[in-house]
Amino acid sequence: MRTLVFVAMTMLALGTAHAAGPKTAVLDVANMTCPACRITIESALRRDKGVLASQVDTETGIVSVQFDPDKTSEVRVAKTITDAGFPAKARAHGK
Repeated sequence: MRTLVFVAMTMLALGTAHAAGPKTAVLDVANMTCPACRITIESALRRDKGVLASQVDTETGIVSVQFDPDKTSEVRVAKTITDAGFPAKARAHGK
């Protein structure tokens, strides 16, 4: 019985060790001009089950999205925003 518990605990520990943590995508987004644009983008992102949080800055044209890489991707996040009517392009890492 102890062996079974040890094996189960080891498998659980290994599973959490391989789980990816949240990632952040920073995107340049066009055509954002007002608070309604922010609401539209945030609403679209909420429908993506992998999106954990978002921050939309209409003045700078930047959207930051924290997401679960096991459930969505940076490409999918950009497509979601683009499909909502705001062409989005991921920034190069480190910029």
